[in-house]
Amino acid sequence: MEFETGGRPDPAGSGGSGGGTGAPPPGVSSSAGGEFDYRDPVQSFINTVRNVVTAPVEFFRGIIGQNDLVNPLIFAIICYEVAAILGGLLALVGISGQQGFGSFLASLVLAPIFATIGLFIGAGILHLLVMLIVGSRNAGFAGTFRVSAYSSVTSLVSWIPVIGWIASLYGIYLAIVGVREVHNTSTGKAAIVVLIPAVVVILLILVIVALVGAALFFGAQQ
Repeated sequence: MEFETGGRPDPAGSGGSGGGTGAPPPGVSSSAGGEFDYRDPVQSFINTVRNVVTAPVEFFRGIIGQNDLVNPLIFAIICYEVAAILGGLLALVGISGQQGFGSFLASLVLAPIFATIGLFIGAGILHLLVMLIVGSRNAGFAGTFRVSAYSSVTSLVSWIPVIGWIASLYGIYLAIVGVREVHNTSTGKAAIVVLIPAVVVILLILVIVALVGAALFFGAQQ
Protein backbone atom coordinates (compact mmCIF):
# COMPACT_ATOMS: atom_id res chain seq x y z
CA MET A 1 0.00 0.00 0.00
CA GLU A 2 2.60 2.54 -1.08
CA PHE A 3 1.74 6.12 -2.00
CA GLU A 4 4.57 6.78 -4.41
CA THR A 5 4.97 4.35 -7.28
CA GLY A 6 7.26 6.04 -9.71
CA GLY A 7 6.63 8.10 -12.82
CA ARG A 8 3.13 9.11 -13.84
CA PRO A 9 1.97 7.81 -17.22
CA ASP A 10 1.15 10.17 -20.05
CA PRO A 11 -2.68 10.50 -19.94
CA ALA A 12 -2.83 11.05 -23.69
CA GLY A 13 -0.79 7.96 -24.36
CA SER A 14 1.57 10.03 -26.52
CA GLY A 15 4.58 7.92 -25.65
CA GLY A 16 6.30 10.72 -23.73
CA SER A 17 8.86 10.15 -21.05
CA GLY A 18 6.23 9.93 -18.31
CA GLY A 19 4.34 6.86 -19.50
CA GLY A 20 5.81 5.01 -22.46
CA THR A 21 3.18 3.81 -24.90
CA GLY A 22 0.22 4.72 -22.70
CA ALA A 23 -0.90 1.05 -22.56
CA PRO A 24 -3.05 0.12 -19.56
CA PRO A 25 -1.27 -1.67 -16.72
CA PRO A 26 -1.82 -5.41 -16.13
CA GLY A 27 -5.15 -6.29 -14.56
CA VAL A 28 -6.87 -3.07 -15.63
CA SER A 29 -9.18 -2.94 -18.62
CA SER A 30 -8.20 -0.76 -21.57
CA SER A 31 -11.67 0.86 -21.45
CA ALA A 32 -11.29 4.12 -19.49
CA GLY A 33 -9.11 2.51 -16.83
CA GLY A 34 -11.43 -0.47 -16.43
CA GLU A 35 -14.17 1.61 -14.86
CA PHE A 36 -17.87 0.86 -14.51
CA ASP A 37 -20.07 0.81 -17.62
CA TYR A 38 -23.84 0.69 -17.10
CA ARG A 39 -24.19 -1.12 -20.44
CA ASP A 40 -22.45 -4.10 -18.85
CA PRO A 41 -23.54 -3.62 -15.25
CA VAL A 42 -22.62 -6.95 -13.70
CA GLN A 43 -19.20 -7.73 -15.16
CA SER A 44 -17.99 -4.13 -15.25
CA PHE A 45 -19.10 -3.64 -11.64
CA ILE A 46 -17.13 -6.68 -10.52
CA ASN A 47 -14.08 -5.56 -12.52
CA THR A 48 -14.28 -2.02 -11.18
CA VAL A 49 -14.53 -3.15 -7.57
CA ARG A 50 -11.50 -5.39 -8.07
CA ASN A 51 -9.48 -2.69 -9.84
CA VAL A 52 -10.25 0.07 -7.34
CA VAL A 53 -9.58 -2.10 -4.28
CA THR A 54 -6.51 -4.00 -5.48
CA ALA A 55 -4.87 -1.54 -7.90
CA PRO A 56 -6.06 1.98 -7.00
CA VAL A 57 -3.02 3.80 -8.40
CA GLU A 58 -3.35 2.18 -11.81
CA PHE A 59 -7.13 2.56 -11.79
CA PHE A 60 -7.15 6.29 -11.07
CA ARG A 61 -4.33 6.88 -13.53
CA GLY A 62 -6.41 5.06 -16.11
CA ILE A 63 -9.38 7.45 -15.73
CA ILE A 64 -7.39 10.67 -16.05
CA GLY A 65 -9.08 13.00 -18.53
CA GLN A 66 -12.48 11.28 -18.35
CA ASN A 67 -15.42 13.58 -17.56
CA ASP A 68 -18.37 11.18 -17.45
CA LEU A 69 -20.43 11.51 -14.26
CA VAL A 70 -23.21 9.02 -15.00
CA ASN A 71 -21.25 5.78 -14.76
CA PRO A 72 -19.40 6.71 -11.54
CA LEU A 73 -22.67 7.90 -9.99
CA ILE A 74 -24.46 4.65 -10.86
CA PHE A 75 -21.51 2.67 -9.52
CA ALA A 76 -21.64 4.50 -6.19
CA ILE A 77 -25.43 4.13 -5.96
CA ILE A 78 -25.12 0.38 -6.49
CA CYS A 79 -22.50 0.18 -3.73
CA TYR A 80 -24.71 2.04 -1.25
CA GLU A 81 -27.81 0.08 -2.30
CA VAL A 82 -26.03 -3.24 -1.80
CA ALA A 83 -24.91 -2.08 1.65
CA ALA A 84 -28.48 -0.99 2.48
CA ILE A 85 -29.87 -4.37 1.39
CA LEU A 86 -27.34 -6.50 3.26
CA GLY A 87 -27.30 -4.33 6.38
CA GLY A 88 -31.08 -4.10 6.35
CA LEU A 89 -31.49 -7.86 6.07
CA LEU A 90 -29.26 -8.41 9.10
CA ALA A 91 -31.28 -5.88 11.08
CA LEU A 92 -34.53 -7.40 9.80
CA VAL A 93 -33.68 -10.81 11.23
CA GLY A 94 -32.33 -9.29 14.45
CA ILE A 95 -28.63 -10.07 13.96
CA SER A 96 -27.53 -6.42 14.08
CA GLY A 97 -30.22 -4.44 15.85
CA GLN A 98 -33.93 -4.40 15.14
CA GLN A 99 -35.69 -3.08 12.05
CA GLY A 100 -39.21 -3.48 10.75
CA PHE A 101 -40.04 -4.46 7.19
CA GLY A 102 -41.36 -0.98 6.46
CA SER A 103 -38.11 0.60 7.61
CA PHE A 104 -36.20 -1.88 5.50
CA LEU A 105 -38.13 -0.91 2.36
CA ALA A 106 -37.73 2.78 3.18
CA SER A 107 -33.97 2.36 3.49
CA LEU A 108 -33.83 0.75 0.04
CA VAL A 109 -35.68 3.70 -1.49
CA LEU A 110 -33.77 6.39 0.40
CA ALA A 111 -30.27 4.91 -0.04
CA PRO A 112 -29.82 5.96 -3.69
CA ILE A 113 -31.36 9.39 -3.01
CA PHE A 114 -29.10 10.13 -0.05
CA ALA A 115 -26.13 8.64 -1.90
CA THR A 116 -26.64 10.98 -4.85
CA ILE A 117 -27.13 14.07 -2.70
CA GLY A 118 -24.21 13.16 -0.46
CA LEU A 119 -21.88 12.50 -3.38
CA PHE A 120 -22.51 15.85 -5.02
CA ILE A 121 -22.24 17.78 -1.75
CA GLY A 122 -19.16 15.86 -0.65
CA ALA A 123 -17.48 16.21 -4.04
CA GLY A 124 -18.30 19.92 -4.04
CA ILE A 125 -16.62 20.44 -0.67
CA LEU A 126 -13.68 18.29 -1.71
CA HIS A 127 -13.24 20.18 -4.97
CA LEU A 128 -13.31 23.52 -3.16
CA LEU A 129 -10.34 22.26 -1.16
CA VAL A 130 -8.71 21.00 -4.37
CA MET A 131 -8.92 24.50 -5.84
CA LEU A 132 -7.56 26.07 -2.66
CA ILE A 133 -4.73 23.59 -2.02
CA VAL A 134 -3.88 22.06 -5.40
CA GLY A 135 -4.57 25.22 -7.37
CA SER A 136 -6.36 26.12 -10.57
CA ARG A 137 -4.46 23.57 -12.65
CA ASN A 138 -6.61 20.63 -11.66
CA ALA A 139 -8.85 18.16 -13.50
CA GLY A 140 -12.03 20.03 -12.60
CA PHE A 141 -15.11 19.06 -10.60
CA ALA A 142 -15.70 16.00 -12.78
CA GLY A 143 -12.36 14.57 -11.70
CA THR A 144 -13.09 15.12 -8.02
CA PHE A 145 -16.59 13.69 -8.32
CA ARG A 146 -15.29 10.57 -10.03
CA VAL A 147 -12.71 10.05 -7.27
CA SER A 148 -15.42 10.40 -4.61
CA ALA A 149 -17.76 8.03 -6.44
CA TYR A 150 -15.24 5.26 -6.97
CA SER A 151 -13.80 5.63 -3.47
CA SER A 152 -17.26 4.79 -2.13
CA VAL A 153 -16.56 1.16 -3.07
CA THR A 154 -15.75 0.62 0.62
CA SER A 155 -19.42 1.18 1.46
CA LEU A 156 -20.02 -2.37 0.21
CA VAL A 157 -18.77 -3.65 3.57
CA SER A 158 -19.76 -0.68 5.72
CA TRP A 159 -22.56 -2.72 7.31
CA ILE A 160 -20.12 -5.25 8.80
CA PRO A 161 -19.09 -4.41 12.39
CA VAL A 162 -15.40 -3.47 12.81
CA ILE A 163 -14.65 -4.30 9.17
CA GLY A 164 -16.78 -1.33 8.18
CA TRP A 165 -14.57 1.05 10.18
CA ILE A 166 -11.42 -0.47 8.69
CA ALA A 167 -12.93 -0.11 5.23
CA SER A 168 -13.67 3.56 5.95
CA LEU A 169 -9.98 4.13 6.61
CA TYR A 170 -9.12 2.39 3.37
CA GLY A 171 -11.67 4.61 1.66
CA ILE A 172 -9.70 7.64 2.85
CA TYR A 173 -6.56 6.08 1.37
CA LEU A 174 -8.37 5.50 -1.94
CA ALA A 175 -9.54 9.12 -2.00
CA ILE A 176 -6.01 10.39 -1.35
CA VAL A 177 -4.62 8.24 -4.16
CA GLY A 178 -7.45 9.32 -6.45
CA VAL A 179 -7.00 13.04 -5.81
CA ARG A 180 -3.25 12.74 -6.26
CA GLU A 181 -3.46 10.86 -9.55
CA VAL A 182 -6.45 12.57 -11.15
CA HIS A 183 -5.38 16.11 -10.23
CA ASN A 184 -1.66 15.44 -10.80
CA THR A 185 -0.55 16.70 -7.41
CA SER A 186 1.62 15.51 -4.53
CA THR A 187 0.65 12.98 -1.89
CA GLY A 188 0.92 15.64 0.80
CA LYS A 189 -1.51 18.03 -0.86
CA ALA A 190 -3.90 15.21 -1.69
CA ALA A 191 -3.83 14.03 1.92
CA ILE A 192 -4.63 17.54 3.17
CA VAL A 193 -7.56 17.81 0.76
CA VAL A 194 -9.05 14.51 1.89
CA LEU A 195 -8.21 14.61 5.60
CA ILE A 196 -9.64 18.07 6.36
CA PRO A 197 -13.27 16.97 5.75
CA ALA A 198 -12.59 13.62 7.46
CA VAL A 199 -11.24 15.34 10.59
CA VAL A 200 -14.17 17.77 10.63
CA VAL A 201 -16.66 14.89 10.43
CA ILE A 202 -14.89 13.01 13.23
CA LEU A 203 -14.90 16.12 15.44
CA LEU A 204 -18.61 16.67 14.77
CA ILE A 205 -19.35 13.07 15.74
CA LEU A 206 -17.34 13.44 18.95
CA VAL A 207 -19.15 16.69 19.80
CA ILE A 208 -22.55 15.08 19.19
CA VAL A 209 -21.62 12.04 21.29
CA ALA A 210 -20.39 14.30 24.08
CA LEU A 211 -23.57 16.39 24.01
CA VAL A 212 -25.79 13.31 24.03
CA GLY A 213 -23.76 11.79 26.88
CA ALA A 214 -23.97 15.00 28.88
CA ALA A 215 -27.72 15.23 28.31
CA LEU A 216 -28.22 11.64 29.47
CA PHE A 217 -26.00 12.19 32.51
CA PHE A 218 -27.76 15.34 33.68
CA GLY A 219 -31.12 13.76 32.90
CA ALA A 220 -30.24 10.82 35.13
CA GLN A 221 -29.14 13.16 37.91
CA GLN A 222 -32.54 14.82 37.93
